[in-house]
Amino acid sequence: MPLARSFSMTSLSGVLPQWDEEDLPVDDLLLFEVAWEVTNKVGGIYTVIQTKAKITVDEWGENYFLMGPYYEHNFQTQVEACEAPLPAIRGAMDALISNGCQVFFGRWLIEGSPYVLLFDVGGASGNLDRWKGDLWDSCNIGLPSHDHEAGDALILGSLVAWFFKELTDRLGDAPNVIAHFHEWQAGAGLILSRARKIPMATVFTTHATLLGRYLCAGNVDFYNNLGKFDIDREAGERQIYHRYCLERAAVHCAHVFTTVSQITAVEAQHILQRKPDVITPNGLNVKKFSAMHEFQNMHCTNKDRIQEFVRGHFYGHLDFNLEKTLYFFIAGRYEFSNKGADLFLEALSRLNYLLRVHKEDVTVVVFFIMPARTNNFNVESLKGQAIRKQLWDTAQGMKEKFGKRLYEALLKGEIPEMNTILDRDDFSIMKRAIYATQRHTLPPVTTHNMLDDATDPILANVRRIGLFNARSDRVKIVFHPEFLSSTSPLLPMDYEEFVRGCNLGVFPSYYEPWGYTPGECTVMGIPSVTTNLSGFGCFMEEHVSDPAAYGIYVVDRRFRSAHESCSQLTQFMFGFCQQSRRQRIIQRNRTERLSDLLDWRFLGRFYVHARLLALSRAFPDKYEMDPMAPPKAEGSRYPRPYSVPPSPSASVHSTPHHSDAEDDDDEDEPYDEDEEAERDRMNIKTPFVLGGVPGGRRRSQLVEDEDED
Repeated sequence: MPLARSFSMTSLSGVLPQWDEEDLPVDDLLLFEVAWEVTNKVGGIYTVIQTKAKITVDEWGENYFLMGPYYEHNFQTQVEACEAPLPAIRGAMDALISNGCQVFFGRWLIEGSPYVLLFDVGGASGNLDRWKGDLWDSCNIGLPSHDHEAGDALILGSLVAWFFKELTDRLGDAPNVIAHFHEWQAGAGLILSRARKIPMATVFTTHATLLGRYLCAGNVDFYNNLGKFDIDREAGERQIYHRYCLERAAVHCAHVFTTVSQITAVEAQHILQRKPDVITPNGLNVKKFSAMHEFQNMHCTNKDRIQEFVRGHFYGHLDFNLEKTLYFFIAGRYEFSNKGADLFLEALSRLNYLLRVHKEDVTVVVFFIMPARTNNFNVESLKGQAIRKQLWDTAQGMKEKFGKRLYEALLKGEIPEMNTILDRDDFSIMKRAIYATQRHTLPPVTTHNMLDDATDPILANVRRIGLFNARSDRVKIVFHPEFLSSTSPLLPMDYEEFVRGCNLGVFPSYYEPWGYTPGECTVMGIPSVTTNLSGFGCFMEEHVSDPAAYGIYVVDRRFRSAHESCSQLTQFMFGFCQQSRRQRIIQRNRTERLSDLLDWRFLGRFYVHARLLALSRAFPDKYEMDPMAPPKAEGSRYPRPYSVPPSPSASVHSTPHHSDAEDDDDEDEPYDEDEEAERDRMNIKTPFVLGGVPGGRRRSQLVEDEDED
C-alpha cells in the first residue's frame, strides 16, 4: 500500500507553485498508461502508478485510463466492473471480444478510482506464433520459445496495439490519444502501434534499463565503464538480447523518452543510445496532519514498540541503556551489492570500533529487513519474546500487590518498610524471574532459521566482521529475513509503523534508479542515508542546498573508491550518534518539511511536460511547443537552515511535543521552528515553468488546499 502521511503546519505548502490554470486541453484528449503492473503488484512500478493515480484523475477526470494484463484474482479483489464511458472505447473492446480476445473494464479501487482496461493474456495465447511473425515483419525482432515472460509481453502489446487501432479508427480526428508505456514489458505495444502508423502521441518511460540491472547484479564496475561495454555482446551472454532489442526499439519509436532520474538518464544514453527528453521523478501522496508535530508523537509511540522487541531479543544481555539506543535499518529486495548491504556492514564494523574507542554510551541496533529463504522463526527469538512477556506479567502482578499494601499503610498514616510490603514469597518470585533471563549464548543475529545459512551474504559478512551481538559491541545486528507484518509474533508492526519508530534509514545503494525507501523515510520525517548513484540522492542534491542539514546524507559512490565511500558512510553514522536528542528532533522537523518536494502535486508537472512534448511532435499542426524549453526545475533549491546545524555542536529546540527526554547539557539557545520554516519559504525559487503551452480548459481543477483529507 502507498505510504500516506501529512504536512505538519511548518511545511512549504503554498510555496511550491501549483499547476497552471491551463496546462493541457484535456477535454480534447484521452490519456492511456500501459504497464504490466496495473492492478498487478510485482514491482516498484506498481507503487509509481498507484500513487500517481489520484493526481492524474484530478487533472484528467474520466479521460484517463490504465491498461494492463488481466488476472482473475486481482480483478475480483481490486476492480469494480463497470461499463466504459465512451462509445468509441466500448466499440474497440467489442471488436477484440468478437475475435475471441477477452477485455475487462472497471474502476481500480485505489485512491482516485481510475478506469482500467485489462487484457486476458492467457486467453489470447493461441495467437502468439502469428504475433511473433508480425513483430518480426515490423522490426526484425525474434522471440525465443523458452522465454514465456517475453511471450506474454508480446501478447499484451499486440492486444494493446489492436485496441488502439480500433479506437483511433472510431475517434477520427478528435479527441487525440496520448499513450504512455512503462518499461520493456509494455514496449511491444508501442513498437507495433508506431509500425502500423496509429495516429497518437506516445511516451515511453524506463524505470531502470534491463541490461543495467543484469550488469550490476554481476558486481561489475558499472558506472566507470559505461562507455566501454559491448552492449550487444553483454546482452547476448546473459540471454536477454531479444528483451534488450524490445526495450531499445520502444525507446527509439516513442515520440518522447523519459527516465525517473538523472543517473538513469546517463545509463540510458549509453545502453539504449538515446538521451531522455524529460526526467520524470517518482513521487508519493502527501497529506496533511490535523495537528502540529503529530509525526514526532508517532515516532515516540512506534519507537516504544521497537524497544519492546529489543527487550525480548536481547534478554540476558540487556546491559545497555535503551534511552540512549538508536535504531538504524535497511530494507528492500535482497540484492546484497546493488542495495549497498556490503558497504553498510563494513561501515557498521568501523562504527562499532569508533563507539568503543571513544567510549560513547550510545548503542546502535541495526535492522536488516530483506526477505530471504527461511523455514520458520528462530526458537531463541521466540523464547526471548515469551520471557519478556512473562517478566511483564510478573511485574504487573507485583505492582498490584505492592500498590495495595502501600495504599493500606498510607491510610493508617504509616511509611511502610520494604519487608512489610514485600514478603519472602514475593522476593522468591522476583529472583525466579531474574534467573529466567539468564542465558549462556549470545542474542541471535537472525530472527529466522535460514535455509542457506552458510552461504547467505549478510550472515557471511557478519561472521567476517565479527559483530555477534556481544556485550562489548556498541553495534547490535538483527537480520529479519521477512517482510514486516502487524500479525508477526516477533515484531508485530507494519512497515510504515516500523519506519516511523526508527532514527535513521541507511540505503547506500550502488544501483538504484530512483529509491522509494529513503523517500518514504523523508515524508515520515525520518533522516536517511542515500548515495549519488540513486535517483533520489541525485534529486535531493539538485534541489536542496545542504541535504545533510535536512537529514538527507548523500554518500559519494560515483567519484570515490569503495574504501572512501565506506569511510564517509561511517562518519555520517558516527556524527549522527553524537547528536543530542534535541538535535535529532530539530533534524526530524527539517526532514519532514522536504516532503513537499516528493509530493505528486509537485512532481506530476514533469509528466505534464512529457505529454505536451509528445503532442507537439505527434500533431505539430495542432500543438506547438518550443522543443528547446525543458522543465525548469533546477532552480528549486532549499537553502541551508538559518538555525544552528544539527551537528554535535550546540543545537537546541523548543517544540511543544518531544519524542524523547531532553539532555540537561543542551545550551539554552532559542529555536523557533515556524520562523525557520518561514525563512525556507522565502528562499525557495520557482521550480518549474512550462513553455509553449497550448490553450485549453482542464476538466478538473487540482485542489490546492486539501484540508479535507
